[in-house]
Amino acid sequence: MKPRITPQGDVIFLGWARMAQKVQGFSVVEVGKTNVGESSPSRVRTDVTVNLHMHPDVRMEWESLRKHDVCFLITVHPTLSVVTVDDVTEKKNFSEQMGVRYIRGCEIEGMLDEEGKLIEEGPGSADNKPKFTSNERTFRVLMDPNQYQLDMNRTLKQSQDEVHTTFNIFLRRKPKENNFKAVLETTRELMNTECVVPDWIHNIFLGYGDPSDANYTKLVQTNHTFDFNDTFLSMEHLIQSFPQYQVRCEREDPDVQVPPFRVTFPSNRKRLPPDGPVPTDLEADVITVEPYEKANRGPYPYNQPKCNSIPFTPTQIEAVTSGMHPGLTMVVGPPGTGKTDVAVQIISNLYHNFPDQRTLIVTHSNQALNQLFEKIMCLDIEERHLLRLGHGEEALETEKDFSRFGRVNYILQLRLDLLEEVKRLQESLNVPGDVSYTCETAGHFFLYQVRSRWEKYRTEIKPADGEQRDVTKVHDCFPFHEYFSNAPQPLFKGVSYEDDVIIAEGCFTHIKRVFEQLNEFRAFELLRSGMDRINYLLIKTAKIIAMTCTHAAMKRHSFVELGFKYDNVIMEEAAQILEIETFIPLMLQTTEDNFNRLKRVILIGDHNQLPPVIKNMAFQKFSNMEQSMFTRFIRLGVPAVHLDAQGRARPFLRQLYSWRYEKLGDLPHILDSQEYKCANPGFCFDFQVVNVEDFNGRGEHEPNPYFYQNLGEAEFSVALFMYMRLQGYPPDKITILSTYNGQKHLIRDILRQRCADNPAFGLPDKVTTVDRYQGQQNDYIILSLVRTKAVGHLRDVRRLVVAMSRARLGLYVFARVGLFQNCFELSPAFRLLTRHPLALHLCPMECYPPLRPITYTPQNSVLVIRDMPHLASFVYDEYNRRINALTAKLGRDNVLLEPGTSLPPEDLTEETIEMYQMQLEEGELPPEEPEINPIIAARVDDSLTETARTILESLRQYQDKFPEELDDPPSPAPPSPNLPPGPFSFPMLPMLQEQRPLIGPLKFPLPNKDPEPMEASISEDSRSPINPIEGSELNQKAREMLEAIDNPKPVLPSEPEPVVSKVRDRSELGEDMDSGAQVRKIARMSSPDEATRYLEGDVPGIGDGLSRVSSDERTGRGVLGVEDSVKSSLPIVADRASERAAMLLERMEAQQQETLARSAEQRIHVIQPVVVVEPSPLLADTQTLNIQEIKVEEEVPNTPMDTNYNSGKRTPTMDESSESENEDTK
Repeated sequence: MKPRITPQGDVIFLGWARMAQKVQGFSVVEVGKTNVGESSPSRVRTDVTVNLHMHPDVRMEWESLRKHDVCFLITVHPTLSVVTVDDVTEKKNFSEQMGVRYIRGCEIEGMLDEEGKLIEEGPGSADNKPKFTSNERTFRVLMDPNQYQLDMNRTLKQSQDEVHTTFNIFLRRKPKENNFKAVLETTRELMNTECVVPDWIHNIFLGYGDPSDANYTKLVQTNHTFDFNDTFLSMEHLIQSFPQYQVRCEREDPDVQVPPFRVTFPSNRKRLPPDGPVPTDLEADVITVEPYEKANRGPYPYNQPKCNSIPFTPTQIEAVTSGMHPGLTMVVGPPGTGKTDVAVQIISNLYHNFPDQRTLIVTHSNQALNQLFEKIMCLDIEERHLLRLGHGEEALETEKDFSRFGRVNYILQLRLDLLEEVKRLQESLNVPGDVSYTCETAGHFFLYQVRSRWEKYRTEIKPADGEQRDVTKVHDCFPFHEYFSNAPQPLFKGVSYEDDVIIAEGCFTHIKRVFEQLNEFRAFELLRSGMDRINYLLIKTAKIIAMTCTHAAMKRHSFVELGFKYDNVIMEEAAQILEIETFIPLMLQTTEDNFNRLKRVILIGDHNQLPPVIKNMAFQKFSNMEQSMFTRFIRLGVPAVHLDAQGRARPFLRQLYSWRYEKLGDLPHILDSQEYKCANPGFCFDFQVVNVEDFNGRGEHEPNPYFYQNLGEAEFSVALFMYMRLQGYPPDKITILSTYNGQKHLIRDILRQRCADNPAFGLPDKVTTVDRYQGQQNDYIILSLVRTKAVGHLRDVRRLVVAMSRARLGLYVFARVGLFQNCFELSPAFRLLTRHPLALHLCPMECYPPLRPITYTPQNSVLVIRDMPHLASFVYDEYNRRINALTAKLGRDNVLLEPGTSLPPEDLTEETIEMYQMQLEEGELPPEEPEINPIIAARVDDSLTETARTILESLRQYQDKFPEELDDPPSPAPPSPNLPPGPFSFPMLPMLQEQRPLIGPLKFPLPNKDPEPMEASISEDSRSPINPIEGSELNQKAREMLEAIDNPKPVLPSEPEPVVSKVRDRSELGEDMDSGAQVRKIARMSSPDEATRYLEGDVPGIGDGLSRVSSDERTGRGVLGVEDSVKSSLPIVADRASERAAMLLERMEAQQQETLARSAEQRIHVIQPVVVVEPSPLLADTQTLNIQEIKVEEEVPNTPMDTNYNSGKRTPTMDESSESENEDTK
C-alpha cells in the first residue's frame, strides 16, 4: 500500500494491494441494546465504503464477499515519509515501523446497493444482481461488541480520538481462510453440548471393546430382505457375486431369472470358505433370490428407469451389501477400484429400499463431491430429491443447478409445467373450470374427476364370473386416450389382456405421479420468502443431501436450529478428513429422548494414500492430528471390505503401487479393452523414469523457503508435452504433475511462454501438484520429482502411491534417479521403474491414435534422447520441418487451420493406417517379435552381429525401394513462401499424403551425428539448396577441405598405420542430410582430418564402442556406443572417404550453378533458415547444445523453444548461456 504522511498530517497511499483497499467512508449505523446481565451492546453494525476501481477479476473477488466472511479494519499512521517493506528490519517491532496503530476484526453481513438496501442471497440473485453506476461499494459489517465497548471506555477515560473514526485500510482474507471462525464456533458448541453418539458405534469411537461390534454381522437385524434394484446385470452375475453362499432362486424358469432381484439373507449366517472345498460338517448359508418386474411407469420414453451398467465384483457387492445393512461399514479402496461407483450404488439402493429415510453425503473436496453427484444423476433417482449444499456446485459438469437456490427454481418451474399437464388433462376430459390454478385445486380435480374415472374403468374391464377376458375392452373403455395422444402409438398392442392392463396401469401411474409431485410442491405456494422455501427444501423435500465436511462444520448451528434430520451418512475420501471433521457430520441433528436416529455410517477411503493436511508441525507429529478417524478404525482392527480389482491403469502401471496392498488385481476390461491392448504412440515404453542431470550446472534451487524448483526437469516436462502434441495427443488427455508448488508455477510459466499462444500446442488438462491431484486421473501423466539434494516429502510412501496411480495409459517421470532409488521407502517402486532405460526412448514416426499392439516391439525409428537440450532441439526442428513442408506445398494463404489440430509424420499415409488396423483386428501382427531393434539389441553383447546384419538388410531394402534417390542427387526445391514473423499464430494440418520422405523411416540416432534427429527425414520438397548469398568464403573453405580429402598426403613412416575405415555405405550419403547441409558442416570444421573423420563416420570423443556398450545399461549411455560395434562389422576401406568427397564436390557445383541461374531470373530468394546444432566444447560438462542460426535475407521467426524461464524471470537462451559457462541464470 506504501502509506505516506503528508506535511498536513494526512495519510495517503501510493501503492496498491489485491487484498486491501483504502477506506473511503466509515460509519456506525446501529448499536444494539445491552442484554440483561451484560455490559456490552448486543450488536454493532457499521458501513464501510471502498473504491473498487481496479481489474474486473479483482473487483469480482471483492463483490463476492459472502455473509460471515471475516475482514479487518486497520489504522495506519506512518512515521516515515514513505514506508515500504524494504524499510522493515527484524530488530524493531513491525507495527512501530509500519505505523500500525489499531486492528479490529469484523464480519461481513452483506453488500449494499446504491439505495442503501442490503443485497440478500436468494434464488436468482446472481442473475438479478443490481447495477452500479460508480466504483464505490459499501459493505455492512458486524463489529465485536466487547471490543467496541472497550474502545469507547478508553476514549472517554483518556480523551483520545475515537478508534473507529481512524480506520483507513479495509483488509480481506482468502475465501478458504474464512472458515476458521465458523469451525471454531462449532467445535466450542460441541464441547458444551451433550452429544449422544449412537449406541452401536459408541465403544468403537472411544477405542475399546470388540472392534467388530458395529459390523452388520454382529448387530441385530430386523430386515433380511433387500431390493438390489439394478445392482446385478444377470442371474450369473448374482451367483458370481456371492461365492460364499449357496444361491437358490424361487423361480426355476431361466427365462424369468432376469433382474431386478430381491435377495433374502439368513438370520444366522454361516459362510462358506472363500477358497477350497466345502467341509462336510458345514452347511452353507442359503440366500433366496426372487426376480420381479418393475411396475410400468408410463408410455413415454422418459418414464423408463435409468439402470446401472457396471458389473460389480464380489468384493464390491460385499461393500454394497454391508452398506445397505444398519451399522458401520468400512470400505478400503485402492486407486481405481471403483470407490465412487460403490458409494453411488449404496445411495441408490438405500433410496429405493427405504424411501422415508434421508441420506447425507460428505466429502473432503468439492471436486470429489461433484464427481459423486454427477454419477448419482445417472441413476434412477428423482431429481427433485437431490440437493447439493456449498459453493462448489458451479463446477458440476451439467447445465442443471443442484444448489439450494437452483433446486427452489427447479421446483417452482416444475410446478408450472405440471400444472400445464393438469390443464391438458382437464381439457381432454372436458371438465369445466380452472382446476390448474394452484396445487390445491389440482388435488381436488384428481380426487373427484380423475380417480373416479379410473375406478369406473377398472370395474368395466374386470370380467364377471365365468366370462372370458375381453382384450378390446381395455382399449375401448380407456378414459385417457386424448391425453396420451402425444405418446408413442399404438398405445395398446391388442395381443394380450394382461399386457394391455399393465400398459393402462402404467398410464394411470404416470398421471398419479403428476399429482403426487404437485402435492409435495403445495408448500412452496404458501411460503413466499426465498429462505423459507430453501429451509423447507432442506428439511422436508430433499432425500439425498450432499456437502463438504467444511460446510458441515460451518453450518452445524443452522442445521440444528432448523431441525435437520437424516438417517444415513456416507463419507467419501474419509482417509483425508480430520477426525473432528468426521465427527461433526454425525452430530448435525438433535437427539430425541437421548436417542440418535442415525442408522448407518459408511466410511470409504484409502489409508495408504495422503492423510489430512496439518500445517502446524507440532500438531501433526506430536498430537497425531494427521490421523483420520478412518485410519484409526483400521488400526483398531475394525472389519473392512478391501476392494481388490482396479480398472484404471495398465497392469504394468498398476505394479508400481500394488505392492502397498495385500491383493490388488485388474478388472476384466483392463485385459480386453482395445485402448489397453495398444502401446502409447511415439513411445517405446508405457512408463519410464528419465534421469535428469544438472542443467547449466544447477539442479534444484529454492528462491523462497520451501519453494523448490528445478529448471531442467521443468523444461524437460514441457518439451515432452510439446512432443506429444506434435504426435497428435489431445491436450485434455495430458496432465503435468510436480511434488512442489514452486515447480508447478515454473512449469506454468514455461507453458505460458511456449505453448499458450500457439494453437498447435495449447495447454495440458491440468498442471498441479500431486497432493491436489489425489482422487483424479488422466490418460497420460508427466511427473517431475524436483529434488536433487534430498528426497524431501516424497519419502512418505503415501504420496508416492498417489503419484504413481494417477495415470491410466502412460507415466513418464523426470527425476534424479540415483537419489530416489537409494531411498529405502521408495525402492520397491523405483526397482520397477529402473527396469527400463533411464534415457527417454521415442518412436517419432508413430502418431496418435494408438495402433501398435503393446506386445509388438518397435522395429525402427527409435530415438534415444540424451538430455533435455536434445529433446528441445528435436521438437524445435520437427515443428519447423512440418510447418515449412506444409507452407511449401500449399502456400501460406491456402492454409486454413483450426486450434488443436496436429501434424502426423508425412509418411504415415491413410493406406498404412488402414492396413495396420486391419492386421491388428485380424490378429496378423505377431504378438512378440525378436528384439532386432538395434538400440535394444546393442544392450546384449552376443547380439551385435545380428544388429549389423539388420542394418545392412534395411539399407538393401531401402536401396531397392528408392534407387533413384540414392544414385541421382536431388534437385533443389523452389523457394518456399515467407513465414510470418514472431511465434507461429496458426496450428498445423496433416501433411498431404502423396508426399514421400526422402529416405524412408527415421533411423535411430547414431553417436557420430550431431543432434539433428529429424534432418534425415526432411522431404524432398522442403530441402534447401546451397545459398549463394552466404558468400564464396564458406563454399571455398568446404571446397578446400574436400579437395584435401580427395588428394590425401602420403603417410609418413612415423605415423601409425591407417586403421580400417568405418565409413557407412555410399548410399547413405544422401541419407543423413542434403548436400548443402553437409557443406556447411564441413566448412565449419577445424581441419581436413576432422572432415575426413566426419565423412568416414567417426567423431572425436566417442571412444571405444565396446567399452560403452558394456557400461551401465540403466544409464542409457551404453546405447550410444552401438554404431561403433556396427561399424566394426562393416569393413569398408578408407578410400571410400575420397570417393564421397569427390561426389560431394560434384553435387555442390551442380547445385550452385542451378541456384545461380535461378537467382538471375528472380532477384530475391527466400531461403528456409537452417539450424545447425553442434557440440560446444565450452559446455561439454553440462551437455548443453550450442545452437547457431544461419541467417539469410530475413530473420528466423521466433519459435516455441527460444526462451527459458526460471522463477518467472527470463533466463539466457542456449546461445547466451554458451558465451559464459559460469554466468548465473537470471
